[in-house]
Amino acid sequence: MIKFFDISRQNAMLKDELNRSIGDVVSGGRYILGEKVADFEAKFADYIGTRYAIGVANGTDALKLSLMAAGVAAGDEVITVSNTAFPTILAISNIGAVPVFVDVGDDYCIDTEKIQAKITNNTRAIIPVHLYGNPCGMKALSEISEKHSIPMIEDACQAHGAEYHGRKTGTFGLTGAFSFYPTKNLGCFGDGGAITTDDYDLAEKIKMLRNCGQSNRERYVHPCLGMNSRLDEIQAAILNVKLKHLDEWNSSRIKIAGLYRKNIHSNVLLPPAGTQKHVYHLFVIRSQERERLAAHMKENGIETMVHYPIPAHMQEPFFHGVHHNLGNTEKLSKEILSLPIYPELNENEIERVCGAINSFK
Repeated sequence: MIKFFDISRQNAMLKDELNRSIGDVVSGGRYILGEKVADFEAKFADYIGTRYAIGVANGTDALKLSLMAAGVAAGDEVITVSNTAFPTILAISNIGAVPVFVDVGDDYCIDTEKIQAKITNNTRAIIPVHLYGNPCGMKALSEISEKHSIPMIEDACQAHGAEYHGRKTGTFGLTGAFSFYPTKNLGCFGDGGAITTDDYDLAEKIKMLRNCGQSNRERYVHPCLGMNSRLDEIQAAILNVKLKHLDEWNSSRIKIAGLYRKNIHSNVLLPPAGTQKHVYHLFVIRSQERERLAAHMKENGIETMVHYPIPAHMQEPFFHGVHHNLGNTEKLSKEILSLPIYPELNENEIERVCGAINSFK
């Protein structure tokens, strides 16, 4: 069986270095907001190209804390997409804000031409999602954000190292939100996340908010109401090791995507290549016979997945018979199928995946 994702291969290659880094934390006795977190925050900010990075508990909290720091509150509207991991929407709803859904284009990212119609006097933020590792149209999004003075918060949870015209995702908005869930291009051994920004005051505010609203200068003093959302030292120790390999791993993903494009000749739609640096967190094809194709792949010993079969606006908390006019989102959700793609896939396995798809009739 070719697994959809096999993290054990990556971890085996880094076993000794990971054990040393984790061992430093265990023997040091500091497990929350210590040197490993501070070290990772500095390195990740440098990698992304922002002045600051703040480690938090997970990608959902990275979005939620970004919204809180931007002043988004209950009843405010936040523009985003429906074809995303549900936590994107959860971050909005958890603070009482209202998600306003915009349809997507054939690149699976937000259709920038449809945003204007969704802006109201209650719009307080825009969250574009760099889905599957593919950067959104940041030029148009930046122009919309600036024109309407609406802060943009980038959901870059699947786009570590992706670039738009040579500039990494997570550097365009007021903040960038990242997840380090184990299956991400940069993943830890549990949950983890980070927020990137160039704004000093905002970074200081987020540091307080992630730490129960406690002052960054004086313990037990709480200038604001925050939440408990801190990246722990062991996860930071793991990320410090893995960050050094991220560019190499992304290059491998891009190479594998190229081989898929070259060698898949079946009647399926391949993901748009685009002109930007797509880092292929996922390689998502389309077929009008998705269920039969997925069963065919399984029969050939290949795991596939669907990201995501039910758009957020069709989930029970948001489905109240309202017509959202998200035709492309709904069409895509019925056709998309994710193939195995991770740096450790070998050429024989890639050939098997392509062969199985090509044999589908």
